[in-house]
Amino acid sequence: MQSSAKPLSVRDTSVRSLTRLVEADAELLSAQLQTLRARAFPPSAQKVLRKFMAGEAAKLIGISDAYLRHLSLEGVIPEAEKNGAGRRLYSLEQIHEIRRHLATSKKGYSPERKEGEALQVIAVTNFKGGSGKTTTAAHLAQYFALRGYRTLAVDLDPQASLSALFGIQPEFDLGPNETLYGAIRYDDQQVPLSQIIQKTYFAGLDIVPGNLELQEFEHDTPRVLAERGRAQDRMFFARVGGALQSVEENYDVVILDCPPSLGYLTLSAVCAARSVLVTIHPQMLDVASMSQFLHMTAGLFDVVERAGGNADYDFFRYVVTRYEPSDGPQGQIVGLLKSLFGERVLTNTLLKSAAISDAGLTKQTLYEVGRENFHRSTYDRAMEALDNVNGEIEDLVKGAWGRPV
Repeated sequence: MQSSAKPLSVRDTSVRSLTRLVEADAELLSAQLQTLRARAFPPSAQKVLRKFMAGEAAKLIGISDAYLRHLSLEGVIPEAEKNGAGRRLYSLEQIHEIRRHLATSKKGYSPERKEGEALQVIAVTNFKGGSGKTTTAAHLAQYFALRGYRTLAVDLDPQASLSALFGIQPEFDLGPNETLYGAIRYDDQQVPLSQIIQKTYFAGLDIVPGNLELQEFEHDTPRVLAERGRAQDRMFFARVGGALQSVEENYDVVILDCPPSLGYLTLSAVCAARSVLVTIHPQMLDVASMSQFLHMTAGLFDVVERAGGNADYDFFRYVVTRYEPSDGPQGQIVGLLKSLFGERVLTNTLLKSAAISDAGLTKQTLYEVGRENFHRSTYDRAMEALDNVNGEIEDLVKGAWGRPV
């Protein structure tokens, strides 16, 4: 009997060989990353946040170093650890504890939202990769946590760069249903978001990690949209917001790190958000790409709004990232953006900095690395730019809550 199976063509064989080659490269790289992580954070391969000098701690709390010392001498706050030089060191947990102590006797030391103040969900997005989106989201989430806000970071990007910055290696550390997909999927395997959220080494900052599983939402949604009779709460643009609503009592601020694309995940995120930040690298090709992004976004928002979705925001701002003040053409582009969009462009810019790049080599942010690890002027310049941008965003959040700024 003659077989009906077709012989493999040379092209079929080469494609299969390429598939095996790429898969082998992926496994090789994953294993090496796991080895590097274990080497960088022995013995448990878990990241730990550094301690803060007394001056840093006082600045974060909003008091003077002298008053912090006075509270310590009175014994009303936890006793600080001292380094070899006799300088006081405070953990972030201790800083939060001091802040809570002060909040019981004085107003203004607890930034947590009050009754009537809505959970502030901020989507950080851009259509183009390389705009500093994840770096912006990570530093912003950590900034809010350092200042005492109960913060949740959500990694919506299947590439999971935000998760990696927080010491999570997606291929090894996450199982099925341990990303946001588990809480927004359409079938009976959906789980509550509270079961997916993980604590981080940053006290007051939790994370919903991401990995390639998130891509399943992009595959499932077209099939669901094709089905008739779907209830409103089953629509894709309501699912991220619904999941966040289930945990809103636990947080003040949520930072959504969106994928660099206009897929269903990004649209779901911007529909769930109360505010949106669009990162811009001030190069002409990036700005041209952003123009297309905005055209597409406007069209899709119109479709979503007509279907019952929400696109009203407390604020919508452009964030200039990786900016080099000495670069004339970049300065011209920033000037152009501000002349076109006015106050929708943040006054402050995120600088391109060797300090931020060097910290990223060890999967850390600038807020995690001490000043002693860098040339002081380089560190101070980068930190000032970060704090200025994030402080401007914090003021927008306070304004949305009706607080004085």
